[in-house]
Amino acid sequence: MENVRQVVSSGSPLEPQIGFSRAVRAGKYVAVAGTAPIGDDGSTVGPGDVYAQTARCLDISEQALQEAGASIEDVVRTRIMLTDVTQWKEAARAHGERFASVRPACTFVEVSRFIEPAWLVEVEIDAVIGQELS
Repeated sequence: MENVRQVVSSGSPLEPQIGFSRAVRAGKYVAVAGTAPIGDDGSTVGPGDVYAQTARCLDISEQALQEAGASIEDVVRTRIMLTDVTQWKEAARAHGERFASVRPACTFVEVSRFIEPAWLVEVEIDAVIGQELS
């Protein structure tokens, strides 16, 4: 599988429209695209709640990782994008619950807005399959 490219879809109608995949695996590297807090019904999860939205983004991202053959333990970098960086502690709480033992490189940034105004956060993840923790 070293030279194989695998794409993972979340079923979002925006994927073919925009031309992107939820995640892409190339060899041992997996990149998860900017992931928004969208529920199974297409609505925004946790309106007004940064913690709930971050947790949902991480749930979707973790599922994409698994479909690509990776796990949380393989994550080497996360990016947390917030519309209000002063709420970073709520996003960090959700992130810490998921990654306390993995401790990937992590960046928090403020953005002006997302496609859907109700989204307060999006998450991106990079993973390398098969890395050992030291």
